[in-house]
Amino acid sequence: QVQFVESGGGLVQPGDSLTLSCVASGIIFADSTMAWFRQAPGKERELVAFITGNGATVYIETVKERFTISRDNAKNTVWLQMNSLKLEDTALYYCNKVTSPLANWGQGTQVTVSL
Repeated sequence: QVQFVESGGGLVQPGDSLTLSCVASGIIFADSTMAWFRQAPGKERELVAFITGNGATVYIETVKERFTISRDNAKNTVWLQMNSLKLEDTALYYCNKVTSPLANWGQGTQVTVSL
């Protein structure tokens, strides 16, 4: 059974940092491109960043230079290091394997950036 379990979210202030973790099961993790997505209130879910099996990374423009995606294939884990958080980063964050169609969404982890 494919499963993604996200953790590490929280309530922080602008400028703070958080690191999100996602443990995957039921997939061949080392061969999978993994991504972080987020969904803000009233908005559609959007791709934030992805990382290929060999470590190549891509970020959306709004998080470049602030967020870092990384992975450990031995631990079936992908992380999202988020620095200099902004109010607009508030969202429910999910990880998933990049595939079509996207499926098997986890519960996500809530990140709230507030003054």
